[in-house]
Amino acid sequence: MTLTAQEQTRRAVHGYHEARFRGDVSAAAAHLGEPFRFQSPFIDSDDRTGHLATLPGFVSIVTGVELISELYGESEATLVYDVHTATPAGTQRTAEHFRLDGSKIISIMLVFDASPWQSMKAQIEP
Repeated sequence: MTLTAQEQTRRAVHGYHEARFRGDVSAAAAHLGEPFRFQSPFIDSDDRTGHLATLPGFVSIVTGVELISELYGESEATLVYDVHTATPAGTQRTAEHFRLDGSKIISIMLVFDASPWQSMKAQIEP
């Protein structure tokens, strides 16, 4: 069975999302392409290695994730979810936009209100 571009996008993004929040860096990396770019209020990385290096620390404070919405196109996707954390920030509503080249994610833009994290900024930045 041949997958449509939208189905490829869904598999890659959903696979990455699940692997990341399981803390499986290798499985998450398998969904990322080259070149790769990651942007968030705290971290800006132009390569997979820099982005993936931050995942274990982040996942260590996550106590749960509730997916609210998934939108998939042929070469882009957007997820909206709540991240429950064991930090003073508590639950963080998050939007994440992905761009893909074929079945690989080439950019991720993470959007959230960074103000609850300001007091913890030094511990978050690599």
